[in-house]
Amino acid sequence: MPKCKIILDCDPGHDDAMAIFLALGNPNIDLLAVTTVVGNQTLSKVTHNTRAIMEFAGATHIPIAAGCARPLVRTIQTAPEVHGSTGLDGTNLPKPTIAIDSRHAVDLIIDTLKSHPPKTITLVPIGGLTNIALAVRKAPEIVELVKEVVLMGGGYHTGNRSAVAEFNIIIDPEAAHIVFNEKWPLTMIGLDLTHQARPDDQIMEQIAALNTPISQFVVDSLNYYTAGYRQRNGYTNHAPVHDLCAVAYVISPSIMETLKAPIDIELQGALTTGMTVTDFRPQSTTDCHTQVATKLDNSKLWAMFIDSLKRLDK
Repeated sequence: MPKCKIILDCDPGHDDAMAIFLALGNPNIDLLAVTTVVGNQTLSKVTHNTRAIMEFAGATHIPIAAGCARPLVRTIQTAPEVHGSTGLDGTNLPKPTIAIDSRHAVDLIIDTLKSHPPKTITLVPIGGLTNIALAVRKAPEIVELVKEVVLMGGGYHTGNRSAVAEFNIIIDPEAAHIVFNEKWPLTMIGLDLTHQARPDDQIMEQIAALNTPISQFVVDSLNYYTAGYRQRNGYTNHAPVHDLCAVAYVISPSIMETLKAPIDIELQGALTTGMTVTDFRPQSTTDCHTQVATKLDNSKLWAMFIDSLKRLDK
Protein backbone atom coordinates (compact mmCIF):
# COMPACT_ATOMS: atom_id res chain seq x y z
CA MET A 1 0.00 0.00 0.00
CA PRO A 2 1.23 3.53 -0.73
CA LYS A 3 1.93 5.67 2.30
CA CYS A 4 -0.62 8.28 3.42
CA LYS A 5 0.85 11.68 2.63
CA ILE A 6 -0.04 14.32 5.21
CA ILE A 7 0.62 17.92 6.16
CA LEU A 8 0.38 18.37 9.93
CA ASP A 9 -0.73 21.82 11.12
CA CYS A 10 -0.16 22.10 14.87
CA ASP A 11 0.46 24.18 18.00
CA PRO A 12 2.57 22.04 20.40
CA GLY A 13 1.25 21.41 23.14
CA HIS A 14 1.78 18.07 24.86
CA ASP A 15 -0.79 16.16 22.80
CA ASP A 16 0.54 17.71 19.58
CA ALA A 17 3.93 16.20 20.42
CA MET A 18 2.33 12.76 20.67
CA ALA A 19 0.67 13.25 17.28
CA ILE A 20 4.03 14.21 15.75
CA PHE A 21 5.69 11.09 17.17
CA LEU A 22 2.90 8.89 15.81
CA ALA A 23 3.19 10.46 12.36
CA LEU A 24 6.98 10.11 12.31
CA GLY A 25 7.08 6.57 13.65
CA ASN A 26 4.27 4.94 11.72
CA PRO A 27 5.46 3.25 8.50
CA ASN A 28 2.22 4.09 6.68
CA ILE A 29 2.59 7.87 7.05
CA ASP A 30 4.65 10.14 4.81
CA LEU A 31 4.87 13.43 6.72
CA LEU A 32 5.52 16.01 4.01
CA ALA A 33 5.51 19.19 6.10
CA VAL A 34 4.72 20.54 9.55
CA THR A 35 3.19 23.98 9.94
CA THR A 36 2.56 25.95 13.12
CA VAL A 37 -0.23 28.25 14.26
CA VAL A 38 -0.97 30.25 17.40
CA GLY A 39 -3.04 28.22 19.83
CA ASN A 40 -1.84 26.37 22.89
CA GLN A 41 0.83 29.05 23.16
CA THR A 42 2.07 31.98 21.10
CA LEU A 43 3.34 31.34 17.59
CA SER A 44 6.98 31.80 18.57
CA LYS A 45 6.67 29.28 21.41
CA VAL A 46 4.80 26.59 19.46
CA THR A 47 7.21 26.96 16.53
CA HIS A 48 10.16 26.56 18.90
CA ASN A 49 8.49 23.48 20.38
CA THR A 50 7.84 21.99 16.95
CA ARG A 51 11.47 22.44 15.95
CA ALA A 52 12.62 20.89 19.22
CA ILE A 53 10.29 17.88 18.90
CA MET A 54 11.21 17.21 15.28
CA GLU A 55 14.94 17.48 15.93
CA PHE A 56 14.65 15.31 19.06
CA ALA A 57 12.97 12.64 16.92
CA GLY A 58 15.64 12.88 14.21
CA ALA A 59 13.26 14.36 11.62
CA THR A 60 15.46 17.19 10.42
CA HIS A 61 14.64 16.65 6.73
CA ILE A 62 10.95 17.64 6.92
CA PRO A 63 10.15 21.32 6.31
CA ILE A 64 8.68 23.29 9.19
CA ALA A 65 7.01 26.66 8.55
CA ALA A 66 5.57 29.20 10.95
CA GLY A 67 2.09 30.44 10.18
CA CYS A 68 -0.45 32.80 11.66
CA ALA A 69 0.39 34.59 14.88
CA ARG A 70 -3.21 35.59 15.60
CA PRO A 71 -6.76 34.58 14.65
CA LEU A 72 -8.49 36.09 11.62
CA VAL A 73 -10.68 38.47 13.61
CA ARG A 74 -10.50 37.82 17.33
CA THR A 75 -7.93 38.42 20.02
CA ILE A 76 -5.38 35.71 20.84
CA GLN A 77 -6.37 33.01 23.30
CA THR A 78 -3.77 30.53 24.53
CA ALA A 79 -3.91 27.68 27.06
CA PRO A 80 -1.14 28.12 29.66
CA GLU A 81 -3.38 26.50 32.25
CA VAL A 82 -3.17 23.27 30.23
CA HIS A 83 0.28 23.32 28.63
CA GLY A 84 2.18 25.76 30.82
CA SER A 85 4.10 28.92 30.03
CA THR A 86 6.25 27.18 27.39
CA GLY A 87 3.56 24.98 25.85
CA LEU A 88 5.56 21.92 26.91
CA ASP A 89 5.98 22.44 30.64
CA GLY A 90 7.18 19.39 32.54
CA THR A 91 9.63 18.41 29.79
CA ASN A 92 13.18 19.44 28.94
CA LEU A 93 14.01 19.15 25.26
CA PRO A 94 17.37 20.32 23.92
CA LYS A 95 17.36 23.74 22.30
CA PRO A 96 16.66 23.18 18.59
CA THR A 97 19.16 24.09 15.92
CA ILE A 98 17.18 23.25 12.78
CA ALA A 99 15.98 26.18 10.70
CA ILE A 100 12.41 26.83 9.70
CA ASP A 101 11.33 27.14 6.09
CA SER A 102 11.51 30.69 4.77
CA ARG A 103 7.93 30.47 3.50
CA HIS A 104 4.85 31.32 5.50
CA ALA A 105 2.98 28.18 6.55
CA VAL A 106 0.09 29.10 4.25
CA ASP A 107 2.44 29.13 1.26
CA LEU A 108 4.13 25.89 2.27
CA ILE A 109 0.72 24.23 2.45
CA ILE A 110 -0.29 25.54 -0.97
CA ASP A 111 3.06 24.76 -2.60
CA THR A 112 3.12 21.23 -1.20
CA LEU A 113 -0.39 20.46 -2.40
CA LYS A 114 0.39 21.80 -5.87
CA SER A 115 3.62 19.83 -6.17
CA HIS A 116 1.88 16.45 -5.72
CA PRO A 117 -0.83 14.70 -7.74
CA PRO A 118 -4.39 15.74 -6.85
CA LYS A 119 -6.17 13.88 -4.05
CA THR A 120 -2.98 12.39 -2.60
CA ILE A 121 -2.42 14.64 0.45
CA THR A 122 -4.50 14.78 3.62
CA LEU A 123 -4.51 17.95 5.70
CA VAL A 124 -4.34 17.16 9.42
CA PRO A 125 -4.94 20.34 11.44
CA ILE A 126 -4.74 19.72 15.19
CA GLY A 127 -4.81 23.33 16.36
CA GLY A 128 -6.79 26.40 15.41
CA LEU A 129 -7.77 26.53 11.76
CA THR A 130 -6.35 29.93 10.82
CA ASN A 131 -3.63 28.63 8.47
CA ILE A 132 -6.00 26.29 6.65
CA ALA A 133 -8.62 28.99 6.21
CA LEU A 134 -6.12 31.47 4.80
CA ALA A 135 -4.66 28.84 2.47
CA VAL A 136 -8.04 28.09 0.95
CA ARG A 137 -8.84 31.79 0.63
CA LYS A 138 -5.51 32.54 -1.02
CA ALA A 139 -5.67 29.52 -3.35
CA PRO A 140 -9.27 28.24 -3.62
CA GLU A 141 -8.14 25.65 -6.14
CA ILE A 142 -6.57 23.58 -3.37
CA VAL A 143 -10.03 22.32 -2.38
CA GLU A 144 -9.91 20.10 -5.47
CA LEU A 145 -6.36 19.00 -4.69
CA VAL A 146 -6.84 17.88 -1.08
CA LYS A 147 -7.68 14.22 -0.51
CA GLU A 148 -9.44 14.99 2.77
CA VAL A 149 -9.24 17.11 5.89
CA VAL A 150 -8.98 15.22 9.19
CA LEU A 151 -9.01 17.65 12.07
CA MET A 152 -8.94 17.53 15.84
CA GLY A 153 -11.45 20.04 17.08
CA GLY A 154 -15.05 20.61 17.97
CA GLY A 155 -17.49 18.18 19.45
CA TYR A 156 -21.09 17.36 18.67
CA HIS A 157 -22.14 17.22 22.33
CA THR A 158 -19.12 18.26 24.33
CA GLY A 159 -17.22 21.52 24.87
CA ASN A 160 -14.18 22.39 26.96
CA ARG A 161 -13.47 26.11 26.47
CA SER A 162 -17.18 26.79 27.00
CA ALA A 163 -20.21 24.61 27.67
CA VAL A 164 -20.56 23.87 23.95
CA ALA A 165 -17.32 24.98 22.24
CA GLU A 166 -13.95 23.24 21.97
CA PHE A 167 -10.70 25.21 22.23
CA ASN A 168 -9.36 24.77 18.67
CA ILE A 169 -12.63 26.04 17.20
CA ILE A 170 -13.46 28.88 19.58
CA ILE A 171 -10.02 30.49 19.32
CA ASP A 172 -10.76 31.22 15.65
CA PRO A 173 -14.38 30.39 14.81
CA GLU A 174 -14.34 32.46 11.62
CA ALA A 175 -11.47 30.32 10.30
CA ALA A 176 -13.35 27.17 11.33
CA HIS A 177 -16.43 28.43 9.49
CA ILE A 178 -14.40 28.74 6.30
CA VAL A 179 -12.81 25.29 6.62
CA PHE A 180 -16.00 23.42 7.49
CA ASN A 181 -17.96 25.03 4.66
CA GLU A 182 -15.56 24.18 1.85
CA LYS A 183 -16.64 21.11 -0.10
CA TRP A 184 -13.64 18.92 0.61
CA PRO A 185 -14.22 15.68 2.54
CA LEU A 186 -13.84 16.55 6.22
CA THR A 187 -13.73 14.36 9.31
CA MET A 188 -14.16 16.02 12.69
CA ILE A 189 -12.33 14.19 15.46
CA GLY A 190 -13.98 16.07 18.31
CA LEU A 191 -14.09 15.85 22.08
CA ASP A 192 -16.82 13.20 22.05
CA LEU A 193 -14.23 10.89 20.48
CA THR A 194 -10.98 12.17 21.97
CA HIS A 195 -12.20 11.93 25.56
CA GLN A 196 -12.08 8.17 24.95
CA ALA A 197 -8.35 8.36 24.12
CA ARG A 198 -6.92 7.89 27.59
CA PRO A 199 -3.92 5.79 28.55
CA ASP A 200 -4.09 3.79 31.77
CA ASP A 201 -1.40 2.85 34.27
CA GLN A 202 -0.49 -0.27 32.30
CA ILE A 203 -0.06 1.67 29.06
CA MET A 204 2.10 4.26 30.81
CA GLU A 205 4.22 1.44 32.23
CA GLN A 206 4.66 -0.04 28.74
CA ILE A 207 5.83 3.33 27.44
CA ALA A 208 8.23 3.80 30.35
CA ALA A 209 9.60 0.28 29.86
CA LEU A 210 10.88 1.25 26.40
CA ASN A 211 13.54 3.17 28.35
CA THR A 212 14.53 5.54 25.56
CA PRO A 213 14.91 9.32 25.49
CA ILE A 214 11.69 9.68 23.50
CA SER A 215 9.70 7.36 25.75
CA GLN A 216 10.94 9.27 28.81
CA PHE A 217 9.84 12.53 27.19
CA VAL A 218 6.41 10.99 26.55
CA VAL A 219 6.09 9.85 30.17
CA ASP A 220 7.17 13.26 31.51
CA SER A 221 4.85 15.07 29.11
CA LEU A 222 1.77 12.98 29.77
CA ASN A 223 2.35 12.97 33.53
CA TYR A 224 2.44 16.78 33.56
CA TYR A 225 -0.61 16.93 31.29
CA THR A 226 -2.58 14.49 33.43
CA ALA A 227 -1.65 16.24 36.69
CA GLY A 228 -3.15 19.45 35.33
CA TYR A 229 -6.34 17.73 34.22
CA ARG A 230 -6.73 16.15 37.64
CA GLN A 231 -6.22 19.45 39.41
CA ARG A 232 -8.61 21.44 37.21
CA ASN A 233 -11.32 18.87 36.58
CA GLY A 234 -11.15 16.42 39.44
CA TYR A 235 -10.18 13.54 37.15
CA THR A 236 -8.90 10.38 38.78
CA ASN A 237 -7.75 8.68 35.58
CA HIS A 238 -5.32 9.79 32.89
CA ALA A 239 -5.99 12.80 30.67
CA PRO A 240 -7.28 12.33 27.12
CA VAL A 241 -4.61 12.77 24.43
CA HIS A 242 -6.73 14.56 21.85
CA ASP A 243 -4.43 15.28 18.91
CA LEU A 244 -3.11 11.75 18.68
CA CYS A 245 -6.52 10.66 17.39
CA ALA A 246 -6.45 12.66 14.15
CA VAL A 247 -3.21 11.05 12.96
CA ALA A 248 -4.44 7.64 14.10
CA TYR A 249 -7.57 7.99 11.96
CA VAL A 250 -5.50 8.73 8.85
CA ILE A 251 -3.38 5.63 9.51
CA SER A 252 -6.33 3.34 10.16
CA PRO A 253 -9.86 4.73 9.72
CA SER A 254 -11.27 1.49 11.12
CA ILE A 255 -9.93 2.50 14.53
CA MET A 256 -13.01 4.74 14.84
CA GLU A 257 -16.69 4.65 14.03
CA THR A 258 -17.98 7.70 12.16
CA LEU A 259 -21.32 9.19 11.19
CA LYS A 260 -22.10 11.42 8.22
CA ALA A 261 -23.58 14.69 9.39
CA PRO A 262 -23.55 18.34 8.28
CA ILE A 263 -21.50 20.55 10.60
CA ASP A 264 -21.46 24.33 10.81
CA ILE A 265 -19.87 26.85 13.17
CA GLU A 266 -21.83 29.25 15.37
CA LEU A 267 -20.32 32.73 15.12
CA GLN A 268 -22.77 35.01 16.89
CA GLY A 269 -24.36 33.19 19.82
CA ALA A 270 -23.95 34.92 23.17
CA LEU A 271 -23.54 31.52 24.82
CA THR A 272 -22.71 29.31 21.84
CA THR A 273 -19.97 31.03 19.79
CA GLY A 274 -17.57 28.40 18.49
CA MET A 275 -20.07 25.56 18.75
CA THR A 276 -19.75 22.92 16.03
CA VAL A 277 -23.45 22.54 15.28
CA THR A 278 -23.93 18.98 14.05
CA ASP A 279 -27.16 17.89 12.36
CA PHE A 280 -27.89 14.21 12.90
CA ARG A 281 -31.34 14.27 11.28
CA PRO A 282 -31.47 11.45 8.69
CA GLN A 283 -32.65 13.72 5.89
CA SER A 284 -29.63 15.99 6.37
CA THR A 285 -26.95 13.57 5.18
CA THR A 286 -27.69 13.74 1.43
CA ASP A 287 -24.54 14.86 -0.40
CA CYS A 288 -22.90 15.54 2.96
CA HIS A 289 -19.13 16.17 2.81
CA THR A 290 -18.55 16.12 6.58
CA GLN A 291 -18.55 13.36 9.16
CA VAL A 292 -17.89 13.04 12.88
CA ALA A 293 -15.98 10.37 14.78
CA THR A 294 -18.04 8.75 17.52
CA LYS A 295 -16.37 5.65 18.96
CA LEU A 296 -12.68 4.77 19.43
CA ASP A 297 -10.82 1.48 19.73
CA ASN A 298 -8.61 2.82 22.53
CA SER A 299 -6.45 -0.26 22.95
CA LYS A 300 -5.63 -0.23 19.24
CA LEU A 301 -4.76 3.47 19.45
CA TRP A 302 -2.19 2.97 22.18
CA ALA A 303 -0.73 -0.17 20.57
CA MET A 304 -0.25 1.88 17.40
CA PHE A 305 1.39 4.69 19.35
CA ILE A 306 3.75 2.44 21.28
CA ASP A 307 4.78 0.73 18.04
CA SER A 308 5.66 4.14 16.60
CA LEU A 309 7.77 4.98 19.64
CA LYS A 310 9.67 1.72 19.18
CA ARG A 311 10.34 2.51 15.53
CA LEU A 312 11.55 6.05 16.29
CA ASP A 313 14.27 4.72 18.55
CA LYS A 314 15.64 2.11 16.15
